[in-house]
Amino acid sequence: MPEINQETDAKSPMIECHDLWKIFGSNSDKAMAAVKNQGLSKLEVRDSFNCVVGVQNASFTVNEGEIFCIMGLSGSGKSTLIRHINRLIEPTHGTVKIDGQDINKLNARELRQLRAEKIGMVFQSMALMPHRTVRENVAFSLEVRGIDKKERDEVADRAIDAVDLNGWDMKYPDELSGGMQQRVGLARAIAADPAILLMDEPFSALDPLIRRQLQDKFMALSAEMKKTTLFITHDLDEAIRIGDRIAIMKDGVIVQIGTPEEIVTAPADDYVADFVAGISKLELITAQKVMEPVSTYESRNGPIKEEKFPEAAPTDNLDTLVDISIDTNHPIIVKGSDGRPTGIVTKHALLRGIQGRIEEDEA
Repeated sequence: MPEINQETDAKSPMIECHDLWKIFGSNSDKAMAAVKNQGLSKLEVRDSFNCVVGVQNASFTVNEGEIFCIMGLSGSGKSTLIRHINRLIEPTHGTVKIDGQDINKLNARELRQLRAEKIGMVFQSMALMPHRTVRENVAFSLEVRGIDKKERDEVADRAIDAVDLNGWDMKYPDELSGGMQQRVGLARAIAADPAILLMDEPFSALDPLIRRQLQDKFMALSAEMKKTTLFITHDLDEAIRIGDRIAIMKDGVIVQIGTPEEIVTAPADDYVADFVAGISKLELITAQKVMEPVSTYESRNGPIKEEKFPEAAPTDNLDTLVDISIDTNHPIIVKGSDGRPTGIVTKHALLRGIQGRIEEDEA
């Protein structure tokens, strides 16, 4: 049994979805053809074929060790999509590969093995067994796999320690708060040592403070254990806070995929723009996004005087740039790791960046 803080090597695709469709209903094949050929909307499919479009033409990859957030409102298809990754739902069309293996080709035994050994899932409702202690709940998947009691207790104790529930191992679920029960669910998932974690709105029912604490704990564990994570949420703030990349869904369609910075600064359409309108840009947008080339600045203002210009790194965010800018009337010079100037951030560009309006000549 491997240690729960397994290391991973160079990043490579762990999850691959290609042209994935899920249409619920007896006329799903006809409905899918109509969507492809006639461009029918979700409502038109419902009215014409008595079918529901859950997922439409979804394609994406998740790299090893990446936190990939799928964000959308209720009914957007995000929970339907995540259930294809461990084949809790059979696709109408398309492929899902886990570590290069097409899971649609697995037989029942192979699928059970995949779910038991490679994929862990954390739901909003933990469904903890009330007659079992915290340790017994955490160790349950190991028990199912036939691991002897001494070893599974040791693994469970490490997982319990990882989520800061020391001393609660012999308690029962009804003795725990909602946040603590959620920690048990997370511990149960990581005790099984899966390569992939599927998390379906795991923190959405919690109070804001507890939710933020668990987000912090999850991000710390993710960085330490380097698990590949597919994280479902309806909260863009949460997606931006924890995701390496974000996919935004609407009516079963993935509208945009990008880093938090890309989603906020370059929304694909009005739907995404409405979502990001109220998001603070201070910690998301970096100097390299708002700086202009040194040559462009010098063409307007003459040669730069490096000794007078405060310095920043390309990865410094707007919050840091604001702190630097407060104490000077000069623009900020951005220098790379080699110490050479790579760009200039003017106050004008900084203010535009705070607004989320990245101008072409400053991008």
